[in-house]
Amino acid sequence: MAYTTINKSSLHINTNLYTGTGSNQNITGTGFAADLIWLKERSHSDYHFLCDNVRGKGSNGHYYNLSSNATGAESNQTTGINTIGSDGFSITARGEMNENGHTYASWNWKANGSGSSNTAGGINSTVSVNTTSGFSIIKYTGNGSNGSSVGHGLGVVPQVLITKRRNSADEWIVQHYKSTTGNPWDDTYCVLNTTAARSGQKSVSGGYTPNANEFYVGNDTVVNGSGSSYVTYAFVGKTGYSKFNSYTGNGNANGTFVYTGFKPSWIMIKRTDGANQWIMLNNKMSLYNNNTGDELYADSNAAQNSFTDGGADFLSNGFKLRGTNASVNGNNMNYIFMAFGQSIVGTNNVPATAR
Repeated sequence: MAYTTINKSSLHINTNLYTGTGSNQNITGTGFAADLIWLKERSHSDYHFLCDNVRGKGSNGHYYNLSSNATGAESNQTTGINTIGSDGFSITARGEMNENGHTYASWNWKANGSGSSNTAGGINSTVSVNTTSGFSIIKYTGNGSNGSSVGHGLGVVPQVLITKRRNSADEWIVQHYKSTTGNPWDDTYCVLNTTAARSGQKSVSGGYTPNANEFYVGNDTVVNGSGSSYVTYAFVGKTGYSKFNSYTGNGNANGTFVYTGFKPSWIMIKRTDGANQWIMLNNKMSLYNNNTGDELYADSNAAQNSFTDGGADFLSNGFKLRGTNASVNGNNMNYIFMAFGQSIVGTNNVPATAR
C-alpha cells in the first residue's frame, strides 16, 4: 500500500475548468490560495499564462505573466489576474483567460505565499516553499559565474527544476533527474517551449548536482546572466501524491503501464530522445478511461485536442498508455513525466479508486 501524509491532494494542486464571460469575473473552486496559477484556453488557440505569488504584481495592478509556449520576457499587465483569494482568483477580460463563451483550464499549486529571503546559496533568493507537497517557487538574480548555488528551501534534493529568465527573451529550461541514464545534472535539459529532444548545449548547471538546500546554475544567460532575473519552480516526489520519473514506450495500443502509487489527476509527458510535444493531461478535461482522451501542449498555443490513437487510462495506482503515438508511447522511445494525484490509502485510511 502507498500510504501518504497528504490525505487530500486537492489542497495542494487542483484543476479548475471554467467559461469566459468577456467581463470581470471571479473563478472559484480552487480550494486554497494558489501560489502558482497556470492557465490555458481550451476551446481556441491562445498562449499559456503563468503567474505566481513570488514574482507578484506589476505597477498596473495585475500579476506578471509568462507563457510556457514562448520565450518572451514577462510583462507588466494592464489586464489579467488581479487578485488571488482563498478559493480562487479574479480576472479581467483578456483573450488568454476570459473571452466570452470560450473555455479554459486553470492548474493551481500551493506553495507558501510571496516567499521569504533564503541565503543558503551563493546567490541569495526569495523562496516560497510547501515542504509537505515538495514544491517551491524561487526568484533570484544571476551573477554570470559558473557553478553558483541558489537556495531552494525544499530540505531534500529536488527532482525537477523549471527555470525561466524573466526580464529577457530566453528558453524555458527543464532539468529532470530521469532525463538521461547518465548524470542528469551534467548540463542535461529539455526545453519547455519547444518540441526539441533532450539537449546539453548550454551550461545550465555547471555540472554540479543539487543538494537538500541548493541547486546550481552554469554561466549561460538562460539560467544565470549577470544582473538578469529568474524564476524557478522546483519539485520533489512525495509518496502517494507526486511522482517524477521515466518510462520506455512499447509502441502498442495495449501500452506501457506506468506506476505512480496514486490515482493521477494531472500528468505532463515529454519524449527525451526525439522531437515531440509536451503532453498535458488531467482528470477533469477527460472524465472517462478507454476513450480518445483530451490533451493540451505546454509548448504550443493550440486548443484542446483529442488523442487519435488511444490516450491514457488514469488508474488507481498509475496510468496506462493506450496508443502508439510517438509523443507518449513509441516503441523503445524514452519519456520523462511529472504526475500528481491522490494516494491509494492515506493516513486517514480512505482509499482512492480507478475511475
